Amino acid sequence: MLTTLPLALQLRQHARPLRLRGGRRTPLHFRFASCTPSLTAVVTLHLHGITDIQTSAQAAEALRPLAGDFAFVLFTAGIVGTGLLAVPILAGSAAYGIAEAFRWHIGLGLELLHARGFYTIVIIATVLGVILNFTPVDPVKALFWSAVINGVISVPIMVVMMLMAVRVDIMGRFVIGRWLRIFGWLATVSMAIVVLALFATWLD
Repeated sequence: MLTTLPLALQLRQHARPLRLRGGRRTPLHFRFASCTPSLTAVVTLHLHGITDIQTSAQAAEALRPLAGDFAFVLFTAGIVGTGLLAVPILAGSAAYGIAEAFRWHIGLGLELLHARGFYTIVIIATVLGVILNFTPVDPVKALFWSAVINGVISVPIMVVMMLMAVRVDIMGRFVIGRWLRIFGWLATVSMAIVVLALFATWLD
């Protein structure tokens, strides 16, 4: 059961049992399976000059004459599946972040009455996500710009995480080793280069 420990320590504690039960390659397979429908749709539509898509329904319909009914069904299933997965993940991440800031009891393993603030944030985030579907906000553009913003702010977040992960006074016995430090900083630098390249393309 998750407690009020910092989220980083909780994830580290629970990561090893999950890997042992599901196999080390399960996360990679999961990510590949979840990204394949969207990536295939983007490539297919772009090759045929279709770049103005405002909703996922339009993308699915645009795929039907180009790649057949199977592509339509595959993309639709991928979008629905991704949406169902995104609700608990995004709402849960928001709840963890806010609850940790206020030092509330956190964890999906806790009962509702023992973590009222945490579950309240989950409910609010989920309801707000549903309400967005009934607003004039373009979901595709919102998805695009949210991805851009996440990519930009991920750089300072990754820097802070790497600095914290090597401090024994913060991580205790969970401090990362040499290889995680190397690959962690490589990932951080790579992300920073991508963000700088993005800004460079905007300036051209």
